[in-house]
Amino acid sequence: MANMPIQDQRRCQNGLMRTNAANFGGITNVLKTDLLAAVQAADAWMDANALSFNAALPAAFRNNATIPQKAFLLTIVIAARYGVGMLRQLVGENVD
Repeated sequence: MANMPIQDQRRCQNGLMRTNAANFGGITNVLKTDLLAAVQAADAWMDANALSFNAALPAAFRNNATIPQKAFLLTIVIAARYGVGMLRQLVGENVD
């Protein structure tokens, strides 16, 4: 999978700026250009490690889930690792 187009990377950047400000008080000493560079680095990392992530999945899920379903799985696992509040923002309140 190729890196996201710049328009999508900027959407991520804008969403992060709003979300970080609203939920975490912002990120000090980080410019917009720094945040875009971070988005681009994360995007490049995802591209470089997609095969490894896919190979780590159980065969039944790996062979039957779509790419968006696998991406959402990774998204909610990462969110849950850093707080149930982040998980609830993604999937709703009924996670317990």
